[in-house]
Amino acid sequence: MPSFMREINIVSRCGSIFRSEKLKEYGLGENNHSYILILCRRPGISQDALARSLFINKSNVTRTLAQLEADGFVTRTPSERDRRVTLVYPTEKAYSVLPVVRETLRQWREYLTESFTEEERKTLSDLTHRLALRAAEYAELSEDAFGDFGESGGESK
Repeated sequence: MPSFMREINIVSRCGSIFRSEKLKEYGLGENNHSYILILCRRPGISQDALARSLFINKSNVTRTLAQLEADGFVTRTPSERDRRVTLVYPTEKAYSVLPVVRETLRQWREYLTESFTEEERKTLSDLTHRLALRAAEYAELSEDAFGDFGESGGESK
């Protein structure tokens, strides 16, 4: 059986190239779309919860948020309930680029599945969702071993 993980990695890397090309003019890097999607869906999420949602370690999230803040996409404020917690909010700039991010992801998905039937698309979606749930289950069980889920980033739908 061919290594499906290798093939998933190829799809992921090529998707990063596609997003980089499409989102560059908006000042977003290849994986910043994940931050925009989550923050616009959950304004005021804590930085730690964002790291967990993305399966990226806290220091990488902090660096990326600093850049997104400098570029005007987010603001960060200490929580009024617990000053140790930093809350992250999307700005109007983030909301304005959200439709472009969604369209870019739709275009990539359409490109990849152009020759698929609707049934094949649904099956692929269901199977990859199950894989993601299983992987997330492992990461949550192994949080201590990975030091906040390791160094690699995840991708949101």
